[in-house]
Amino acid sequence: MGAALVAASTAICASGALAQSATLTQVKSRGILHCGSGTGLAGFGIPDAQGNWSGLDVDVCRAVAAAIFNDPTKVKFIPLSAKDRFTSLQSGEVDLLSRTTTWTLSRDTALGLNFAGVSYYDGQGFMVRKKLGVDSALKLAGASICTQQGTTTELNLADYFRANKIKYEVVAFASNQETVKAYESGRCDAFTTDASGLYAERLTLSTPADHIVLPEIISKEPLGPVVRHGDDVWFDIVKWSLFAMVNAEELGITKANVDEMLKSDNPEIKRFVGTEGKFGEPMGLTNDWAYRIVKHVGNYGESFERNVGSGSLLKIARGQNALWTKGGLQYAPPIR
Repeated sequence: MGAALVAASTAICASGALAQSATLTQVKSRGILHCGSGTGLAGFGIPDAQGNWSGLDVDVCRAVAAAIFNDPTKVKFIPLSAKDRFTSLQSGEVDLLSRTTTWTLSRDTALGLNFAGVSYYDGQGFMVRKKLGVDSALKLAGASICTQQGTTTELNLADYFRANKIKYEVVAFASNQETVKAYESGRCDAFTTDASGLYAERLTLSTPADHIVLPEIISKEPLGPVVRHGDDVWFDIVKWSLFAMVNAEELGITKANVDEMLKSDNPEIKRFVGTEGKFGEPMGLTNDWAYRIVKHVGNYGESFERNVGSGSLLKIARGQNALWTKGGLQYAPPIR
């Protein structure tokens, strides 16, 4: 009797929550996901000459589209500046924000947003010209530093130099492109942003070899996808789409073998690919939602390597973004 009541209560709660998922209903009715992306950052979110987007953040949006539509191309990428990204999400212009955005307390609470996990563990660093002769951020006393307005970068910069009692001059710009352009033209001595961004932007400079990234990491920058408060089912869909990619890597499920995994007797894999249990239904998805993600997008490791890792121009080491079983921080709750 107790088990039956629990099951009935769970079903009622699930259907009740699903009925309130205005975002999912709108996305399905529209037939396409609106994803807020960056204005162009190699490895994370950038369009090619034909307008085809790629990147680690882009793959999160494609994973959500795959889970809903079984089609990763049903995404409209809407470029948003750092200044406009939150208001565009709050207003409903985009369904999901996935563009190198740092998870902080104020953003998670005061802005009415929910971070759906960490897709990339990052930290803020500095880039300078080799000819400056500087090998540490602590030697930037009196330097002019280019940064972008409306970001955690600007705040971290002030905190770091104040804590170390170092004087500096901030040169702030509205967009990342303006900031990089100003640095390359010599408007400032150093450029600061997330370390991943430094490696990406260094490749766009006319002579990348003339610039170095300093060793200091001065902040915690957990980057991840963001949704609005108030739609728990949509929050679940975005959150578990990211978790599915991480779990797939841990389980050894890849784009190449995911079809073969449909025949697996492993209980964890059976739940993952949807041959056992009904884990998609409470989110308004088919039970093979996670299978769809890996089939079309791949697991987290595959996405990392082709976009920012060894298979990319950035060649960033996994480091903190390795699985927890391999000394990193990437860890996802189980599908159970």
